[in-house]
This record gives sequence, C-alpha cells and structure tokens, in this order.
Amino acid sequence: MPIEIICSKCGALLSTISILKPVKDIMKNGNRCPSCGALLLADFVIEVTRF
Repeated sequence: MPIEIICSKCGALLSTISILKPVKDIMKNGNRCPSCGALLLADFVIEVTRF
C-alpha cells in the first residue's frame, strides 16, 4: 500500500513512497512545499485513510 506525503497547508502531493523512510530523506526543496511555499516541519501527523 503506497504512502502519500502531502502538504498540510495546501494538500499538494509531496511524495509517494512504498516503505517508511526517515523524514529527512523525504523533506527536500529546502524544507518548503513546492506548491505553496509553506515550511515543512519535522513534526508531522500520520493520518490513515482507507480507500
């Protein structure tokens, strides 16, 4: 099951991964969302949704 990393401000898809990775490996682009420019923090929320 793929894991989607999304921006909490604008909802933009930042990354799709198949296994959990360290947050520092996922956060790129200067720790900012490429869509809205929001600062991506190391603190995050895991939300599980069922399709």
